[in-house]
Amino acid sequence: MYGDLAQKLVQHAKRTQSLAHLPPYQTETVRAVAREVRDLTRDVEELMAGLGDDEKVNPISNPSVAAVIMVHHLCIRRNKRCLMAYHKVRLDRIEDICWNGNMDLIGDKTRGGIGVDGVLIQDGQEAHNNAINAVGGGTNDGNIDSFSPEEEEYARQYSDLLAAAKGHWTDIDLTGSLEPPKDLFIDVRVLQDAGEIQTEYGAINLTKNSQFFVRQADVERLIAQGFLQKLN
Repeated sequence: MYGDLAQKLVQHAKRTQSLAHLPPYQTETVRAVAREVRDLTRDVEELMAGLGDDEKVNPISNPSVAAVIMVHHLCIRRNKRCLMAYHKVRLDRIEDICWNGNMDLIGDKTRGGIGVDGVLIQDGQEAHNNAINAVGGGTNDGNIDSFSPEEEEYARQYSDLLAAAKGHWTDIDLTGSLEPPKDLFIDVRVLQDAGEIQTEYGAINLTKNSQFFVRQADVERLIAQGFLQKLN
């Protein structure tokens, strides 16, 4: 039945809105819906080609064909709207991830992750996997395939725009928390090795299970990415 696959995409998008992580991209379903749109468009073109000029202007002269063309056209429009709704939900979630600081390490798997003040903290594959795990709520089930290649490129470019806006217009971290900190310095525990970072007060080597008393502004991004845990 026309539109059934597109309906599945809408249902998947609705479930995505209630999940804490971004589920894998439905590549096969999206391709099937796009293929259905192409098939319906081809059928409409063939039906139109078989009509005379008068029948194209006046559908009443051939109502059965006109009805088929109308149904096909409505199915095409509905499929396209479902595709746009599905991708809009995912792009909104990806933009939220970028604003929350979890996209810093997603990028070229051959590059290392970038920590506070631009210090290299990991090899590329480990950084990529840790960032994906942050997107997926810390689990490995399906997280590597959560982004399509196009979504990953969109996220990378969107993060670049945020970085450019921050660097060009203001010294304030636009992706930081909107809530003012209660304390300038906090206790943190390292949940996973993050290497060495540079802070205003010197270098800190973040090894797993170690604890530090650091300035909150220096480690906010690492807390958001899941490398550190703030202690009460």
